[in-house]
Amino acid sequence: METPTYLAAELRLPTNWLDYTILGIYFVVVLGIGFAARRSVKTSLDFFLSGRSLPAWVTGLAFIAANLGATEILGMAANSAQYGVYTTHWYWIGAIPAMVFLGLVMMPFYYGSKVRSVPEFLLLRFDRAAHLLSSILFAFAAILIAGVNLYALAIVVEALLGWPEWVAIVVAGFFVLAYITLGGLSSAIYNEVLQFFVILAALIPIAVLGLRKVGGWDGLSETLTETRGADFMTAWGGTGIGSDNPLGANWLTIVLGLGFVLSFGYWTTNFAEVQRALSAKNLSAAQRTPLIAAFPKIFIVFLVMIPGLVAAVLVPNIGSPESGLQYNDAIPYLMEALLPNGVLGIAVTGLLAAFMAGMAANVSSFNTVFTADIWARYVVRGREDEYYVRFGRLITAIGVFASIGTAFLARSFSNIMAYLQALFSFFNVPMFVVFIIGMFWRRASMKSGFWGLLAGTTAAMVNYFVIYKQGIIDIPSDQGANFVSAIAGFVAGAVVMVAVSLFTAPKTEEELQGLVYGTRSPGMAEPPAKGDDAWYRKPALLGWSAVILAAACYIPFSFTF
Repeated sequence: METPTYLAAELRLPTNWLDYTILGIYFVVVLGIGFAARRSVKTSLDFFLSGRSLPAWVTGLAFIAANLGATEILGMAANSAQYGVYTTHWYWIGAIPAMVFLGLVMMPFYYGSKVRSVPEFLLLRFDRAAHLLSSILFAFAAILIAGVNLYALAIVVEALLGWPEWVAIVVAGFFVLAYITLGGLSSAIYNEVLQFFVILAALIPIAVLGLRKVGGWDGLSETLTETRGADFMTAWGGTGIGSDNPLGANWLTIVLGLGFVLSFGYWTTNFAEVQRALSAKNLSAAQRTPLIAAFPKIFIVFLVMIPGLVAAVLVPNIGSPESGLQYNDAIPYLMEALLPNGVLGIAVTGLLAAFMAGMAANVSSFNTVFTADIWARYVVRGREDEYYVRFGRLITAIGVFASIGTAFLARSFSNIMAYLQALFSFFNVPMFVVFIIGMFWRRASMKSGFWGLLAGTTAAMVNYFVIYKQGIIDIPSDQGANFVSAIAGFVAGAVVMVAVSLFTAPKTEEELQGLVYGTRSPGMAEPPAKGDDAWYRKPALLGWSAVILAAACYIPFSFTF
């Protein structure tokens, strides 16, 4: 059993009036964006999808910022302090290929079918049972993940600034609630663009000063190789089947569990991300959204991995009771140890921005799915558009309060990333297998979607809570268990979908138009807009450029360190 997620009390930051001024300016700007965006909200499409009017560069930056929450900041730095350079797999294997696949292959189906959410696509491809189950599972997962961000923010603020935990929760929840309720998705997206740059301004000084403190990359590598073993500073060392390594996973579970199942499950079916692309002004912009986001994603790994490695050098026994510091303490510890006032204020603001971006992304996707896919479809149908806008604002408030409640479920995990990866294996992976089979296999029947989703979710949970937690099979780490759970969920969902499809009726060819690969709907046959012939506006070129650039970084790094 892992220790609770609390930050060490000695990490209190020496903040002064300058740091709080920077923080205050940020909050004022956040609310200002919310009030400005309110003027553009006239219909439910405006509130939930920004009227499908935003340019690709805005939605692309929002796409990557929505992912820069607790997962990316505390979670990946904790991963690096605990597992070392293996963290690169979450980016160059576990993100870029799936983001490119989303842009080039899946966005034409999402955007061309004019769905408002990911679960709504399952309604068109399968039936109401698959749609309702996916909507409920996604809404539940969104609240759990939003709670992770809110809880992480609260414990960081309590440790670093001395604010009581409940004050941090109320303040952060209020600001997220205010700007989403005011301006809907547009407010969330424009704030995410701002937050992206604020987060970079926070992470870059920590990484640069941290490297300088330990003698650069060579000093970092030499120290950790000596204290943690040679595999700690390699991407693939010790990953042979049956071998021991810090991550507790072999190359097969990394490639299949993380690189395919978890990665594609998260990036292609997680509506908190896909929603940003669906708000783009046309199909070309929607396709380019995840591709534009892929380029900064390639390099962000260094900004979150290096602080974790530096913390492992400066506190050699981090994560043990003797050190007084957990893996989640890596970033806050370096902020306290390295940053002067002013820069400290930017770092604190960036950390708060990261948690608020992650929470806002999940809350805004939750209010869309709950309103459009559950309430308007099954509870109160056929009301005027203004009613659903009002209800969307109400359910946003309910979602924020529910997130406050679920925040404390993260207490039992000392590595927040492990908790989030477990949630992804439970909820995103089963949805991905239903999507991928339904999108590429015309014979997949209407009933197979529901049973595949149910079987995949059940199998992933049984593997984690019964087979792993009860010690039936020895899996070395939580992350290794998450990879195995993801594979179990994917295989179970796929097998059940195929079996059910063989005994139940598929949809007709006419019903599958625009929903299965190889068919097209009128919405997909979109002529390029004037001026869209530039290379950087062509999704295929952007996608392949991102893959080549990621490979150019990953291959030399993997075989050198």
